[in-house]
Amino acid sequence: MRQALSALILLALLPVGDVAAISVDELVAKANHAAYYQGRDGKAAVEMSIVDEQGRERARKFTILRYDADDANDGDQKMYVYFTRPADVNKTVFMVWKHPGKDDDRWLYLPALDLVKRIAASDERTSFVGSHFYYEDVSGRSPEEDVHELVEETSNYYVLRSTPKEAGKVEFAYYKNWIHRTTFIPVKTEFFGKDDKPYRTYEALKVETIDGFPTVTQSRMSDQRIGGQTTMTYGSVKYNIDLPDDIFTERYLRNAPRKYLR
Repeated sequence: MRQALSALILLALLPVGDVAAISVDELVAKANHAAYYQGRDGKAAVEMSIVDEQGRERARKFTILRYDADDANDGDQKMYVYFTRPADVNKTVFMVWKHPGKDDDRWLYLPALDLVKRIAASDERTSFVGSHFYYEDVSGRSPEEDVHELVEETSNYYVLRSTPKEAGKVEFAYYKNWIHRTTFIPVKTEFFGKDDKPYRTYEALKVETIDGFPTVTQSRMSDQRIGGQTTMTYGSVKYNIDLPDDIFTERYLRNAPRKYLR
């Protein structure tokens, strides 16, 4: 039976061995692949816990479907997020067509209004359904948007500093990623303001090996500016399930592909 351990403990126990020298570009590519491109497609049932600065909790449940249109090159990718709980967000859908190197296409379907809303590139770094995660955190930030440098190496982690090429499009000055040397999973990300102080932190809390892929099964985002944190727990994770490309279209925003969401 797989046991979900603290990500930092589990990854520290994995053998590192003699790791050959690696370029920054290769390191960034491997980390991006480990975070967003495991397998050619995938599915997960997610439970989200949003806790505000006063300790009040809200819960959400949804299913994520992911399809790689260019899995050989970590290129174009499509994601479909279908909400089931609570009742006021039931049947809400968030869909992304990810285009590395240029703006992604994002849609949000609001069933109460029967409204399909396009999410502009300028809204990527806004709250994802009221949580501490941003839309961009869910679908991933394109590595081409930043300049990356290796600032530290430990026995278990590479530490990258990434600075946006277009500072006016984002609220952070730079961010740091702690990347495990063997799995290349980013286990921690800190976003820094212009004052060089971290204000927002992502942490991988649990990791399991599923279908041969090291997989983050619990993560947390906290934000010191607004207080509180959001935790996402991933269950029923599956890879390489042969999802069809055509369910990632506007047609299925109003008519969910229930066969693949079960």
